Amino acid sequence: MNFVEELKWRGMLHDMMPGTEEQLQKEITTAYVGIDPTADSLHIGHLCGIMMLRHFQRCGHKPIALVGGATGMIGDPSGKSQERNLLTEETLRHNVSCIKKQLSRFLDFDSNEPNRAELVNNYDWMKDFSFLDFARTVGKHITVNYMMAKDSVQKRLYGEARDGLSFTEFTYKLLQGYDFLHLYETKNCKLQMGGSDQWGNITTGAELIRRTNGGEVFALTCPLITKADGGKFGKTESGNIWLSAEYTSPYKFVQFWLNVSDADAEKYIKIFTFIDKEECEQLIEEHRQAPHMRLLQKRLAKDVTTMVHSEADYENAVEAAGILFGASSSEQLRKLDEKTLLDIFEGVPTFEVSRDALSAGVRAVDLLTDMAAVFPSKGEMRKMTQNGGVFVNKEKLSAFDTRIDATMLLNDKYMLAQKGKKNYFLLIAK
Repeated sequence: MNFVEELKWRGMLHDMMPGTEEQLQKEITTAYVGIDPTADSLHIGHLCGIMMLRHFQRCGHKPIALVGGATGMIGDPSGKSQERNLLTEETLRHNVSCIKKQLSRFLDFDSNEPNRAELVNNYDWMKDFSFLDFARTVGKHITVNYMMAKDSVQKRLYGEARDGLSFTEFTYKLLQGYDFLHLYETKNCKLQMGGSDQWGNITTGAELIRRTNGGEVFALTCPLITKADGGKFGKTESGNIWLSAEYTSPYKFVQFWLNVSDADAEKYIKIFTFIDKEECEQLIEEHRQAPHMRLLQKRLAKDVTTMVHSEADYENAVEAAGILFGASSSEQLRKLDEKTLLDIFEGVPTFEVSRDALSAGVRAVDLLTDMAAVFPSKGEMRKMTQNGGVFVNKEKLSAFDTRIDATMLLNDKYMLAQKGKKNYFLLIAK
């Protein structure tokens, strides 16, 4: 496989230094992508860079994932209008450990192949680097004029930032540039890849290598992923879509991909899956013929969720969706963990009910009128029960005075009431 050609048809190539493709055709090449460890999980905004590394490895080259334990203590000013809070070493160590586990789902770190992936942390070579050594080794090779000309510096100094650019952030480009130099000298790394917003940082590293030892290195960036409506990819009203199930449940993860627009689905199917060109084109054509079937969104949801989580997580998420949108049983409802349950019924009306009263047992009619105003009157509740339209935990109530008690709580805390086919209410025992 030709790595550059693979990126081109997938829409994953933005900028490339002259000679990059020739270098990759000449020999097995080592490349790295930097990842900022400001959280203990990656989010789908990181996925494009991770997919680049995986394609790189699939094409026979050696990928390095660099987790910025040192640079993460400062924060990259590129595209930011405010300086970020600095993280402690302990927090960063924890974040790095969690990120490696996630990356291992995408990259082969464990084989004996010459192109097995590596994970490095720039804190390991920066922690004992004194300021004087840094100034002598790195600072003297890059002029202030060169740094000032960078677009990200210009924006922070004269445009977006109210407080200007701190010296700490100003040095970020030199620190990232030194990463490239260090990996070039210790691991023969000749290529740095990243998002298009990183071009200035990457070329600073290439320039540092050229000025210190005359080495020839290369750069390649992917476009920043956007939505067709101009909104930020991976952002929802509730925040980032995380790769960690602890922060974004597989159910919510699947729903994100199922709900992308048709235009975005045509773009994302190429970027976030490993479906080959011929099959992608076929899927896109089939989708255009019958967009209401949402073939692209369904395939995206399945492939990406299976890759990030597992096939079992995907199947469970699909089954969970059936609880809200289709026929399902009380048994399926009881299998849901608390986070998925709350994700599924996010936004439905909720009522707090007395745990003590439930422990003693109450009549359904009292529970759904006096304790929780699911029905405005007992008469209406009785009538709908007689017509077979009232459910508790997906089980049809046969009589309005059925006894309800705490043994029926889901996750020892919740109870689901249903009025008709589509009206759900979540009762929370407290």
